[in-house]
Amino acid sequence: MLRKLISIFRSESPLQAMGDNFAQMLKITEQTTIKAGGIYFGTEATPEARTWVYTQDVQVNKLERKIRKQVIAHLTISGNAADLPYCLLLMSLVKDVERIGDYAKNLSEIVDICTCPLPDDELVAELKEIRIGVEAALAATSEIFEESDVERALELTHRGHELAHRTESLIEKVARSDYSAGLATSVVLGARFYKRLGGHALNVLSSVTMPLHKLDYYDEKQLPPDQRD
Repeated sequence: MLRKLISIFRSESPLQAMGDNFAQMLKITEQTTIKAGGIYFGTEATPEARTWVYTQDVQVNKLERKIRKQVIAHLTISGNAADLPYCLLLMSLVKDVERIGDYAKNLSEIVDICTCPLPDDELVAELKEIRIGVEAALAATSEIFEESDVERALELTHRGHELAHRTESLIEKVARSDYSAGLATSVVLGARFYKRLGGHALNVLSSVTMPLHKLDYYDEKQLPPDQRD
């Protein structure tokens, strides 16, 4: 189904405009996640950066509403009923990308909860590695989606599950650490938000590997045994 949707995006069909808007959403949320990470880790914690994140989140929300409107208008036209499955797929994917924008914004807001700088220790180093993995996943998602590359989607899904397990392990370590309440809260929230950012990227990738009715789920037989729930 995804291959057919991609071919429609590339045609002269009205769905092409929806595809262009969706690709723009993916790019904006990738850039917003990177910027929010800079704010959270203190390398770009400026008022201008904060404003930029909020501005981009508004743009993503506008694109989501625009795509919804385009889908509804398209389906009300006689003869377009055959496109219903593809429109349902797009509506689901759009919501996941919108949530990526929301979690990126949430990540940038952690500095309002705890102003204490993150320490240069093993726990924060682990979180920085998780950040790199999530940002890499978001950067690859657009290309994998456009090419409907099942092999790369599965590979990235495996990595995504590994990152999710690492975030949970990190949270357990923070709970046993001697961090102050404020610092522990900051690191745990950062870990959880990165887990959700990665999770929604995996939801988009699931459209490459799974049928519509199994969107957001994964065939555990395709995952290594240690990554199966």
